[in-house]
Amino acid sequence: MARKTIEERLAQIEAQRKTLKARLGKQERAEDTRRKVLLGALVLHRLENGKDEFSRNLSAWLKRELPGFLTRDIDKALFADLLAAKDG
Repeated sequence: MARKTIEERLAQIEAQRKTLKARLGKQERAEDTRRKVLLGALVLHRLENGKDEFSRNLSAWLKRELPGFLTRDIDKALFADLLAAKDG
């Protein structure tokens, strides 16, 4: 078998680099998604179970901030119950 030229070896290394970079990007996106899900779960838990002042303030803050943050109707529909819920 003939030895690869330097150019062929560089091309192979570049292809491996691109593959690893894509894999890293996918891993970073998955970790970002997991962080968002866990943080959202914590917020929802506090809204549903928290009876303290922090939880009431959190609910009020979300009712103020979410309408301006959510831009798509489909996203707004996901939070309609939370935005319509009474404080307490």
